[in-house]
Amino acid sequence: MRMRVLPALSSTAAAPPPAPPAPPPPTPAAAAAVKVYLNIYDISPINNYLYWFGLGIFHSGIQVHGMEFGFGAHEYPTSGVFQVEPKSCPGFIFRRSVCVGTTDMSRSEVRTFLEDLAEDYHGDTYHLIVKNCNHFTADVCKRLTGKPTPGWVNRLAKLGSVCNCVLPENIKVSAVRDETADLEFSDNDGLESNASIVDDSDLDDLDHLLTTPNSDVVSCKDKTFDSGTG
Repeated sequence: MRMRVLPALSSTAAAPPPAPPAPPPPTPAAAAAVKVYLNIYDISPINNYLYWFGLGIFHSGIQVHGMEFGFGAHEYPTSGVFQVEPKSCPGFIFRRSVCVGTTDMSRSEVRTFLEDLAEDYHGDTYHLIVKNCNHFTADVCKRLTGKPTPGWVNRLAKLGSVCNCVLPENIKVSAVRDETADLEFSDNDGLESNASIVDDSDLDDLDHLLTTPNSDVVSCKDKTFDSGTG
């Protein structure tokens, strides 16, 4: 009986070429940095003179993603943060816009961030010296860009805080306004209020108040904004 020997596979046979490596998964594009602007408004014509001395009575708003946000006073314990068209805040005269940095936050992330921050900026906590619109924009600017706003924008409020002993009793920095306290300015105080009241016609131009998760929505029509130095 014959046995057939199967030939061994040649060790010199060419191996098949290796498969090409799989391409790496696509990486999401890095979010483009968006410029953040501080829009500055005059509250009083006296700024035309004070401005050149590094002083002035200003309102300011933060512009990002084509939206401008500000902070104003009203008598309710709800959000005092509002949105308007850039450089068009009612009741004030636009002066200039300053680029204060950039942010990587998307439009929706900025919106969510400001809605959360509005919990700390209720309209009835507004104070001319210690918690005005310029304090709000400085806070937002620092959180979005890591940079401060120009010091001259809120310099008068800082001077007022240092010189608290010479301020009229009704605006001394003894405490931020609570729900039962009102700031009232009288002719006998020796200090004329430069605060601007946004009337009903101006409220038509406000986009809307930013609401906080646990707050009730109160119509702009039911609020009077006292913008003080901001």
